[in-house]
Amino acid sequence: MFKGTAIRESKGDRLFVAFVYLFLTLILVIVAVPLIYILSSSVSSPQAVTSGKVWLFPVDFTLDGYKAVFRNPQIGVGYLNSLFYTVVGTVVNVALTIMLGYPLAKKTLYGRSFFMVMLVITMMFDGGLIPYYLVVKDLHLLDTRWAMILPGAMGVFQVIVARTFFQTTIPDELSEAAELDGCSDIRFIFSIVLPLSKPIIAVMTLMYAVGHWNAYFDALIFLRSPDLFPLQIILRNILILNTVDASMMANVNQMQAQQGLKDLIKYSLIVVASAPVLIIYPFVQKHFVKGVMIGSLKG
Repeated sequence: MFKGTAIRESKGDRLFVAFVYLFLTLILVIVAVPLIYILSSSVSSPQAVTSGKVWLFPVDFTLDGYKAVFRNPQIGVGYLNSLFYTVVGTVVNVALTIMLGYPLAKKTLYGRSFFMVMLVITMMFDGGLIPYYLVVKDLHLLDTRWAMILPGAMGVFQVIVARTFFQTTIPDELSEAAELDGCSDIRFIFSIVLPLSKPIIAVMTLMYAVGHWNAYFDALIFLRSPDLFPLQIILRNILILNTVDASMMANVNQMQAQQGLKDLIKYSLIVVASAPVLIIYPFVQKHFVKGVMIGSLKG
């Protein structure tokens, strides 16, 4: 029997590996330090935040910032609106993407090259903000929830990724065999295609959900009623316009400075706004890399 022998790395290989680890560590520090600072500031006292005492660890631990955030009814409404836009919008996005991506993956679809060219053209050319606004206005979507869902109901890039996934994962022989057994196209999609497409569905769900959760520009130009504002608009008003509703400070007497309260609420709201995405990601992580890699292969 031949015993396996370890391959000795050269000095250049060791230096390269060390450089890679050093570079990844630097990237980790650059990304992690601001996140840790925001989290620590959200549970520190206003005086410690405004005086610059907070760096990586909380100072004078307190949850008053989160209490003030959840006490404000406007933030609660914005949170519910963002959940609605994210859930409904993601369902619509994924459904339309699959409905278009799967037929484009079939070689038997007449004119599929033409449709692909039309889709790609929309990625290269844009009519601009004013025509975009006029289209939404003519469809009577202004100041409605559908203004946050229908205009971006389908992403061309996601359609291309989904089409490539179906081409490389769902062979034509499988559909032919199902057809010989009397399986209809609709049943084939729900019974075979969708169960085999969990990785790409997870990828599209995460992409669309993060986009909807972080979207604020469409709400800024299409929505006027505060009852329809997503959480990101509320966050924008606090972070950029530096405005805090008086109700946030009604029962927070222990905070001595108004500016300290504003800073504390900013950091607490950032954590609250980021929490849903951070909670969802671990559940789709195992499918994410697989789906992206398969969907990126050229069929």
